[in-house]
Amino acid sequence: MKNDNNEFTENRVFKTVSFGEDNPLHGTYEECRFIHCNLNTTDLSDITFRNCSFESCDLSLARLRDTGFQDVHFLNCKLLGLNFSECRKLLLECRFESCMLKLSVFHQLDLRTTSFNDCNLQETDFTAADLSAAVFANCDLMRATFERTNLEKADFRSAFNYIINPENNRIRKARFRMPGVTGLLDIYDIEIE
Repeated sequence: MKNDNNEFTENRVFKTVSFGEDNPLHGTYEECRFIHCNLNTTDLSDITFRNCSFESCDLSLARLRDTGFQDVHFLNCKLLGLNFSECRKLLLECRFESCMLKLSVFHQLDLRTTSFNDCNLQETDFTAADLSAAVFANCDLMRATFERTNLEKADFRSAFNYIINPENNRIRKARFRMPGVTGLLDIYDIEIE
Protein backbone atom coordinates (compact mmCIF):
# COMPACT_ATOMS: atom_id res chain seq x y z
CA MET A 1 0.00 0.00 0.00
CA LYS A 2 1.31 3.43 -0.93
CA ASN A 3 1.75 6.31 1.47
CA ASP A 4 -0.12 9.60 1.12
CA ASN A 5 -3.22 8.03 -0.50
CA ASN A 6 -5.34 10.77 1.09
CA GLU A 7 -3.42 13.49 -0.74
CA PHE A 8 -5.65 15.56 -3.06
CA THR A 9 -4.32 17.50 -6.06
CA GLU A 10 -6.63 19.73 -8.08
CA ASN A 11 -6.33 21.90 -11.23
CA ARG A 12 -2.62 21.31 -11.75
CA VAL A 13 -0.68 21.02 -15.00
CA PHE A 14 2.25 18.60 -15.06
CA LYS A 15 4.43 19.23 -18.10
CA THR A 16 7.41 17.08 -19.17
CA VAL A 17 7.60 15.39 -15.78
CA SER A 18 9.02 11.89 -15.33
CA PHE A 19 7.18 9.93 -12.67
CA GLY A 20 8.43 6.75 -11.01
CA GLU A 21 9.99 5.50 -7.78
CA ASP A 22 11.91 8.74 -7.26
CA ASN A 23 8.92 10.92 -8.15
CA PRO A 24 5.74 8.95 -7.34
CA LEU A 25 2.13 9.99 -7.72
CA HIS A 26 -0.14 9.84 -4.65
CA GLY A 27 -3.83 10.04 -3.79
CA THR A 28 -6.41 11.73 -6.01
CA TYR A 29 -5.91 14.03 -9.00
CA GLU A 30 -8.90 16.06 -10.10
CA GLU A 31 -9.08 18.23 -13.25
CA CYS A 32 -5.33 17.88 -13.80
CA ARG A 33 -3.46 17.81 -17.10
CA PHE A 34 -0.44 15.64 -17.76
CA ILE A 35 1.41 16.88 -20.86
CA HIS A 36 4.46 15.11 -22.35
CA CYS A 37 4.93 13.18 -19.11
CA ASN A 38 6.74 9.87 -18.74
CA LEU A 39 4.85 7.35 -16.64
CA ASN A 40 6.40 4.32 -18.34
CA THR A 41 6.38 1.33 -15.90
CA THR A 42 5.16 3.64 -13.11
CA ASP A 43 3.08 2.10 -10.31
CA LEU A 44 -0.27 3.93 -10.45
CA SER A 45 -1.95 1.50 -8.04
CA ASP A 46 -4.61 2.94 -5.71
CA ILE A 47 -4.47 6.38 -7.40
CA THR A 48 -7.62 8.11 -8.64
CA PHE A 49 -7.77 10.41 -11.67
CA ARG A 50 -11.01 12.42 -12.05
CA ASN A 51 -11.72 14.64 -15.06
CA CYS A 52 -8.05 14.50 -16.02
CA SER A 53 -6.30 14.45 -19.37
CA PHE A 54 -3.09 12.77 -20.46
CA GLU A 55 -1.66 14.42 -23.57
CA SER A 56 1.32 12.96 -25.44
CA CYS A 57 2.29 10.88 -22.41
CA ASP A 58 3.90 7.45 -22.18
CA LEU A 59 2.10 5.15 -19.72
CA SER A 60 3.36 1.90 -21.26
CA LEU A 61 3.45 -1.04 -18.84
CA ALA A 62 2.27 1.14 -15.94
CA ARG A 63 0.76 -0.84 -13.07
CA LEU A 64 -2.97 -0.15 -12.70
CA ARG A 65 -4.05 -2.21 -9.68
CA ASP A 66 -7.16 -0.49 -8.29
CA THR A 67 -6.43 2.71 -10.25
CA GLY A 68 -9.47 4.92 -10.74
CA PHE A 69 -9.96 6.50 -14.17
CA GLN A 70 -13.12 8.63 -13.90
CA ASP A 71 -13.81 10.68 -17.04
CA VAL A 72 -10.20 10.57 -18.23
CA HIS A 73 -9.13 11.60 -21.73
CA PHE A 74 -6.03 10.05 -23.30
CA LEU A 75 -4.80 12.06 -26.30
CA ASN A 76 -1.84 11.00 -28.44
CA CYS A 77 -0.56 8.69 -25.69
CA LYS A 78 1.54 5.56 -25.74
CA LEU A 79 -0.35 2.95 -23.68
CA LEU A 80 1.40 -0.28 -24.63
CA GLY A 81 0.58 -3.39 -22.62
CA LEU A 82 -1.67 -1.73 -20.05
CA ASN A 83 -3.95 -4.04 -18.10
CA PHE A 84 -7.03 -1.87 -17.66
CA SER A 85 -8.79 -4.94 -16.19
CA GLU A 86 -6.93 -4.27 -12.93
CA CYS A 87 -8.46 -0.77 -12.67
CA ARG A 88 -11.20 0.09 -10.24
CA LYS A 89 -14.43 -0.82 -12.05
CA LEU A 90 -16.64 1.73 -10.26
CA LEU A 91 -17.14 4.88 -12.37
CA LEU A 92 -14.55 3.76 -14.95
CA GLU A 93 -14.82 6.10 -17.94
CA CYS A 94 -12.12 6.83 -20.51
CA ARG A 95 -11.82 8.32 -23.99
CA PHE A 96 -8.93 7.48 -26.30
CA GLU A 97 -7.82 9.64 -29.21
CA SER A 98 -4.78 8.99 -31.43
CA CYS A 99 -3.38 6.50 -28.91
CA MET A 100 -1.13 3.47 -29.25
CA LEU A 101 -2.92 0.76 -27.23
CA LYS A 102 -1.20 -2.34 -28.60
CA LEU A 103 -1.33 -5.41 -26.33
CA SER A 104 -3.58 -3.71 -23.78
CA VAL A 105 -6.22 -5.67 -21.85
CA PHE A 106 -9.85 -4.63 -21.26
CA HIS A 107 -11.07 -8.06 -20.09
CA GLN A 108 -14.58 -8.03 -18.55
CA LEU A 109 -14.80 -4.23 -18.33
CA ASP A 110 -17.92 -2.11 -18.76
CA LEU A 111 -16.86 0.15 -21.62
CA ARG A 112 -20.29 1.12 -22.91
CA THR A 113 -20.18 4.20 -25.18
CA THR A 114 -16.37 4.42 -24.95
CA SER A 115 -14.82 6.15 -27.93
CA PHE A 116 -11.60 5.02 -29.56
CA ASN A 117 -10.63 7.52 -32.26
CA ASP A 118 -7.63 6.99 -34.55
CA CYS A 119 -6.16 4.38 -32.21
CA ASN A 120 -3.86 1.44 -32.80
CA LEU A 121 -5.58 -1.43 -30.97
CA GLN A 122 -3.55 -4.27 -32.42
CA GLU A 123 -3.59 -7.42 -30.26
CA THR A 124 -5.77 -5.74 -27.65
CA ASP A 125 -7.91 -8.08 -25.53
CA PHE A 126 -11.62 -7.20 -25.25
CA THR A 127 -12.70 -10.64 -23.98
CA ALA A 128 -16.05 -10.55 -22.16
CA ALA A 129 -16.12 -6.72 -22.17
CA ASP A 130 -19.29 -4.70 -22.64
CA LEU A 131 -18.56 -2.44 -25.62
CA SER A 132 -22.17 -1.73 -26.49
CA ALA A 133 -22.49 1.58 -28.37
CA ALA A 134 -18.69 2.00 -28.35
CA VAL A 135 -17.12 3.81 -31.30
CA PHE A 136 -14.02 2.53 -33.10
CA ALA A 137 -13.35 5.43 -35.48
CA ASN A 138 -10.44 4.77 -37.84
CA CYS A 139 -8.94 2.15 -35.51
CA ASP A 140 -6.60 -0.69 -36.41
CA LEU A 141 -7.92 -3.84 -34.71
CA MET A 142 -5.52 -6.38 -36.21
CA ARG A 143 -5.45 -9.52 -34.03
CA ALA A 144 -7.63 -7.84 -31.38
CA THR A 145 -9.52 -10.45 -29.35
CA PHE A 146 -13.31 -10.36 -29.21
CA GLU A 147 -14.69 -13.37 -27.29
CA ARG A 148 -18.06 -13.27 -25.50
CA THR A 149 -17.95 -9.50 -26.04
CA ASN A 150 -21.05 -7.32 -26.16
CA LEU A 151 -20.71 -5.24 -29.32
CA GLU A 152 -24.37 -4.33 -29.73
CA LYS A 153 -24.77 -0.93 -31.43
CA ALA A 154 -20.96 -0.53 -31.60
CA ASP A 155 -19.69 1.50 -34.55
CA PHE A 156 -17.02 -0.24 -36.68
CA ARG A 157 -17.76 1.67 -39.90
CA SER A 158 -14.27 3.15 -40.25
CA ALA A 159 -12.38 0.49 -38.24
CA PHE A 160 -10.21 -1.99 -40.08
CA ASN A 161 -8.35 -5.31 -39.76
CA TYR A 162 -10.85 -6.73 -37.27
CA ILE A 163 -12.01 -10.34 -37.10
CA ILE A 164 -15.15 -10.84 -35.05
CA ASN A 165 -16.93 -14.15 -34.68
CA PRO A 166 -20.68 -13.37 -34.78
CA GLU A 167 -21.42 -16.73 -33.18
CA ASN A 168 -19.72 -16.00 -29.85
CA ASN A 169 -20.09 -12.21 -29.65
CA ARG A 170 -23.21 -10.08 -29.40
CA ILE A 171 -23.28 -7.86 -32.51
CA ARG A 172 -26.97 -6.95 -32.82
CA LYS A 173 -27.37 -3.52 -34.47
CA ALA A 174 -23.59 -3.00 -34.63
CA ARG A 175 -22.58 -0.83 -37.58
CA PHE A 176 -20.15 -2.03 -40.24
CA ARG A 177 -19.11 -0.90 -43.69
CA MET A 178 -17.65 -2.73 -46.68
CA PRO A 179 -15.00 -4.05 -47.05
CA GLY A 180 -14.36 -4.33 -43.29
CA VAL A 181 -17.52 -6.36 -42.73
CA THR A 182 -15.75 -9.34 -44.30
CA GLY A 183 -13.98 -9.70 -40.92
CA LEU A 184 -17.25 -11.21 -39.66
CA LEU A 185 -16.90 -14.10 -42.11
CA ASP A 186 -13.31 -15.10 -41.34
CA ILE A 187 -14.34 -18.04 -39.12
CA TYR A 188 -16.07 -19.71 -42.07
CA ASP A 189 -12.82 -20.00 -44.07
CA ILE A 190 -14.51 -18.87 -47.27
CA GLU A 191 -13.08 -16.91 -50.18
CA ILE A 192 -14.66 -13.58 -51.01
CA GLU A 193 -13.85 -11.92 -54.34
